[in-house]
Amino acid sequence: MNATSPQQIDTWLSSPSEHQRLEFTEAKTQFDNDNLYRYCVAIANDGGGHLLLGVSDTKPRQVVGSQAFNNPIDMAEKLFRAVGFRVEIEEVVHPDGRVVVFHIPTRPRGTAYAYQGAYLMRVGESLTPMTEDHLRRIFAEGQPDWLEMLAKDGLSAQDI
Repeated sequence: MNATSPQQIDTWLSSPSEHQRLEFTEAKTQFDNDNLYRYCVAIANDGGGHLLLGVSDTKPRQVVGSQAFNNPIDMAEKLFRAVGFRVEIEEVVHPDGRVVVFHIPTRPRGTAYAYQGAYLMRVGESLTPMTEDHLRRIFAEGQPDWLEMLAKDGLSAQDI
């Protein structure tokens, strides 16, 4: 992982809006662990991305600084135990304050992550359980494409 620069933080701040792969949270003094786990699962399920603590939620977004998670190594271990995948946590010293950046990987192809029995995704500003059709599409990613199967029909093992 490359270190995130204050300039990268400023680029993210200029984004027209939050989206499935980018979330800003003020969290000046603390952030609830359960909310952190839920956000990481939802962002991973939506293709991975970044959660930034210490940034105002509303426009114009600005760095406000955060004292949350002063021991990123300890938090990374707790996070792994809670969600079952590794999230990189980085402290960025921005001129306007400390920003905690969570680098969240995407889920594996054909797999969805769950937290406390719920497969989460982001819908606008909310975290919500995935719909059945959304889960079916994800689980089908690992299956061979029917066109691929037809193309391979009649081939011997040496031909594949």
